[in-house]
Amino acid sequence: MERWQGHTVGLFRVVVGFLFASHGVAALFGVLGATRIEAFVWPSWWAAAIQGVAGALVMVGFGTRWAALLCSGSMAYAYFTVHQVDGVLPVENGGEKAALFAFAFLLIAVLGNGRWALESSLPSRSRTSG
Repeated sequence: MERWQGHTVGLFRVVVGFLFASHGVAALFGVLGATRIEAFVWPSWWAAAIQGVAGALVMVGFGTRWAALLCSGSMAYAYFTVHQVDGVLPVENGGEKAALFAFAFLLIAVLGNGRWALESSLPSRSRTSG
C-alpha cells in the first residue's frame, strides 16, 4: 500500500481542491445552480473567493501547504461562526461539509502535494541558487 501513497495523496489533493474551488466559483459567479453572492460582502464573498482561488491552488498543486492551511482555517471559521450556533454536533447543525473540508485541508497541509503537482515541475530553489 505504501507504494501508492504519493499517487493517493495527489489524487486526494486534486479532488478536494476541485470540489472546494467549484463551490467558490459557483457562489462568486452564480453558476452551477448557486445564487451569486454580491461582491465584497463579509464574510460570504470573501469565503467564496478563498474557496475559488485557494481551492484551485490546492487542486493544481501550487503553494499547496499554505493554500490548504488557509482553506482549513476558513472552514473552521465557518463551522464555529455559522454552524455551531445551531447545535454542537455537525449532524445537528448542518456543518458536516465544513468539518470535513477543514480536516481534509489540514491533512493536505501536513502531507503536502503527493503526485501530479505543478510545484514539482518547477525548478527548486536549491538547484537555481547554486
